[in-house]
Amino acid sequence: MECDKCGRDAVMHAAYSGAHLCEDHFCASVEKRVRRRIREDDMLPRDASPENPQTWVIGLSGGKDSVVLTHILDETFGRDPRIELIALTIHEGIEGYRDKSVDACVELSDDLDMRHEMVSYEDEFGVRMDDVVEKDPENMAACAYCGVFRRDLLETFADEYGADKLLTGHNLDDEAQTALMNFLEGDVRQVAKHFDASIGSFDKRRDEGDFIPRAKPLRDIPEKEVALYAHLKDLPAHITECPHSSEAYRGEIQQLLLKLEENHPGTRHSIMAGYEELAELTAREYRGDGQVNLNDCERCGSKTAGDVCRKCRLIESIEAV
Repeated sequence: MECDKCGRDAVMHAAYSGAHLCEDHFCASVEKRVRRRIREDDMLPRDASPENPQTWVIGLSGGKDSVVLTHILDETFGRDPRIELIALTIHEGIEGYRDKSVDACVELSDDLDMRHEMVSYEDEFGVRMDDVVEKDPENMAACAYCGVFRRDLLETFADEYGADKLLTGHNLDDEAQTALMNFLEGDVRQVAKHFDASIGSFDKRRDEGDFIPRAKPLRDIPEKEVALYAHLKDLPAHITECPHSSEAYRGEIQQLLLKLEENHPGTRHSIMAGYEELAELTAREYRGDGQVNLNDCERCGSKTAGDVCRKCRLIESIEAV
């Protein structure tokens, strides 16, 4: 097949658009869509300046998504005095798996000459995910523990580094899966929260106040295209699934969406187009509905609806075993 734009050999065919693109035009297409998302989400305030710069913390795991995001952000803003980019890596304590992905993070940040920080569950919480999985005091999936711990550290250290925004590498597949899960669970309030937390344009979101605003610049890019971009750019991504990954329900949704996309190209894009519009409407409807005043956790100081946050309760449960 030939590239639609230049006639050279195509490296990909996007069934949802019909486009055939060569390596150069494919990579340019991915970068263009990411930059368009940054503009459409109003991520860079008009008053940002060298004297009043923005600090963007990137959750860099070493996987393909976060590596591609970090690379494109550096290409776009690495020499822009209005923005400081900081890569933040969380080491969960998963032998073999995380050590290799940390190597990828270090290699990338060194190549880009980007500030890179790393924190670990062991240093901050006194636990390692390998041990948590073995003990499993709450009888729940590893991802349930890990999600709580990871979110806490990303938020805590993004705040410590003075972040204006926290950026993660969620791609189109990730977001379409989340959207479909929220629909199937009938969780309208979660749809509203999703808009204000990470997918709404910053000029339309409610100010979360207590939390660092999040953004997902890769959310228009299909997962396979992210992987192809990482390969073509020879980026040091560690493309291996976590050995403790066990989100069974999300896995079912993933397979369903892949089948739908195969039979009906464009399904993921259409899901997200409708979901984002509905999310904005529900956010307006449910803002303030059942809103809970947040307290400081009496043990660690994190924001929580109760006296003790979920993270501290989990750690207590793990230590009791």
